[in-house]
Amino acid sequence: MPKATRNTGKPWTPADVRELRRLARENTPTCVVGLELGRTPGAVAQKASAEESSLRPTNQRRYGRR
Repeated sequence: MPKATRNTGKPWTPADVRELRRLARENTPTCVVGLELGRTPGAVAQKASAEESSLRPTNQRRYGRR
């Protein structure tokens, strides 16, 4: 069971959504975004999906390293 965070059960504010989009553009990992926003990584991923923001890192190779 995930730990409770400071924003558990609270609705997302427009400022939270702006911060989520900014952090997603900067390739910030989902768990770090969750810590910054006081949300669980699952809540961050769900909101990013609803807002059509990609949390996939653009600076990593797709199939391993060479």
